[in-house]
Amino acid sequence: MAKTAKKNSNGAVLGFEETLWRAADKLRGHLDAAEYKHVVLGLIFLKYISDAFQEHYTKLKAEPNADPEDRDEYAGANVFWVPKPARWDNLQKNAKQPTIGKTLDDAMVAIEKENPTLKGVLPKDYARPALNKQAVGELIDLIGKIGLGDAENRSKDILGRVYEYFLAQFASAEGKKGGQFYTPRCVVRLLVSMLAPHENSRIFDPCCGSGGMFVQSEEFIEAHGGRRGAIAIYGQESNPTTWKLAMMNLAIRHIDANLGSENADSFHRDMHKDLKADFILANPPFNMSDWGGDRLRDDVRWKYGVPPVGNANFAWVQHFIHHLTPTGTAGFVLANGSMSSNQSGEGDIRMAIIEGDLVDCMVALPGQLFYSTQIPVCLWFLARNKGNKHFRDRRGQSLFIDARKLGTMVDRTHQELTDADIERIAGTYHAWRGDPASRNKAKYVDVAGFCKSAPVDEIRQHGHVLTPGRYVGAEAVEDDGEPFDDKMARLTATLAQQFTDSAKLENAIRLNLKGLGYGM
Repeated sequence: MAKTAKKNSNGAVLGFEETLWRAADKLRGHLDAAEYKHVVLGLIFLKYISDAFQEHYTKLKAEPNADPEDRDEYAGANVFWVPKPARWDNLQKNAKQPTIGKTLDDAMVAIEKENPTLKGVLPKDYARPALNKQAVGELIDLIGKIGLGDAENRSKDILGRVYEYFLAQFASAEGKKGGQFYTPRCVVRLLVSMLAPHENSRIFDPCCGSGGMFVQSEEFIEAHGGRRGAIAIYGQESNPTTWKLAMMNLAIRHIDANLGSENADSFHRDMHKDLKADFILANPPFNMSDWGGDRLRDDVRWKYGVPPVGNANFAWVQHFIHHLTPTGTAGFVLANGSMSSNQSGEGDIRMAIIEGDLVDCMVALPGQLFYSTQIPVCLWFLARNKGNKHFRDRRGQSLFIDARKLGTMVDRTHQELTDADIERIAGTYHAWRGDPASRNKAKYVDVAGFCKSAPVDEIRQHGHVLTPGRYVGAEAVEDDGEPFDDKMARLTATLAQQFTDSAKLENAIRLNLKGLGYGM
């Protein structure tokens, strides 16, 4: 197989990922991307555990007193037990048979039966009529040429890189829906780098998608001299197939996590009700309108105000706050409108959170980072106690970073934050809050057009709007990316419920548009 040394979106030179993707793409046929990603990733997962199994099998076979067919020998080595019918050589042998779909389904069932941690996780619908069995066979042959789970390739994290590449490609193929399970790697790395999780901490993501926040947290801790597996991971995901994706994504990396026994809605069925986490990282669905808020008007989580029924942004924010320890910190992605909106009481909730001195840092990100939306988004960082002993006393202050001019285009429609971008943003935050590791480096200073440390009085003067551009001296007009006509229609519909007098309605619309940066 010809290899071309080309960097993928994560900067990793693999050489075969595009060839593998084209073969997988043949499976699409009558299936949409949301369906066939589970078919493809299931095969990749199966090859990975088969490689690891076969390597250990060969090792045991060479030992005089070892039985390579004793499943207990594999549990101790942290290797999944693969029964004979599910082993890759058997699947490869049957790849050209018309019954390959059923053979794969039976293999998945057998693996789940022998490995309880995988129960209900693996895809088992390869026999479906709509799936092109010839294309499945071709993909098996192609994947069979790639080492994924043996020691050498595990050390290079080949599987992790292939998995990450495929998640990005599926997100791109699915467009808006793709954003529900995949947060761009550079955004996850920025969140993790800024929060800087450490050993012996509890990390929580209540809308965890495919689990990228957990993977990056483990990698960050390892890269900074910590032990792998030294954190307690908790997560939740409402979409059943995405929950399975997360379980597979973590299983291939042997990351232990409590994602609940099944998928569940964080608002209506909180699987970790009593959890208080040291770090919360999340990318909740943007501007979620159908979150069932009408059934949660008196919820204990709404300490800073009852979130509007038509938008879950501040329901998520308060869910995060509710699950933080007294010294915990949270970093999460939200739509830009969350920084300035005054609709349906959102401004009052934001004001209460600001006056509660929880807002530690706000970061405005460039556009075109996400597959799910082309509008710019922002990062919120909340701290329950800005005066805790781990950092300098930051009470009454918030940091604003305008990173909209950073990033590099990687194709016609998407851009990424570079390593240097991530280091600059995270380094600015660490210097400002007084991280121990940054105390011997350059002291924090405001940089016009990029960062500003603002007291709460200044935030009050801006009407409790948190848009970084207002503070750092960037462009005076802030745009959340929503087309003017759409914004006008949305504001009119919302305010029409509150005003009957036409003059009052027109005046209210003008005031709201002015607050969002539009002069009329």
